[in-house]
Amino acid sequence: MIEIEGKVISSELFRRRFVCDIAKCKGDCCYYGDAGAPLEEEELDQLTDNYESFLPYMTERGKLEADSQGLWVKDADGDLVTPIIDGKECIYAIREDNGTWACAIEKAFLDGKSAFRKPISCYLYPIRVTKYARYETLNFHEWDVCKVALELGEKTGTPAYKFLRDPIISKWGKDFYDELEVAEQELRKAGMI
Repeated sequence: MIEIEGKVISSELFRRRFVCDIAKCKGDCCYYGDAGAPLEEEELDQLTDNYESFLPYMTERGKLEADSQGLWVKDADGDLVTPIIDGKECIYAIREDNGTWACAIEKAFLDGKSAFRKPISCYLYPIRVTKYARYETLNFHEWDVCKVALELGEKTGTPAYKFLRDPIISKWGKDFYDELEVAEQELRKAGMI
């Protein structure tokens, strides 16, 4: 573990290799799960404010569930999450013609119709952030759905944090990412990774 800017960072983010292999996993992270994607408090307004822009991308079932459950819910632990359908897919999940799951929110963003890209928890995965009163932790989360991402990461030799460069910069800024690169070099010198 190291600390940068009030964040306690697991060395697993430097040690573990990870590269999404969407051609093999087919975006199953949008489909499988016992709860929706974790949401931050400020994302609730973003969901509400941008909902009309990604509504046309959603499935009919997703729209019905949004009408009945809402755009977000609290899970069994009281955490804010995206709603899911029948204990499986996120209400914002859509199935592409090639069978790959995608995100209606991100599709609207990529088409320039929404200012909200997608929940940061999705964008940052496999980093899971836990917030405490005086700091937050950044941990590597392993899920069997992403086994092929671990395999491709090993094949390419890409540390998880490097694969996540853009979302890390989006969330915490370029200076923070640069500090992660320095930390990786120091951990390597010390033989810790």
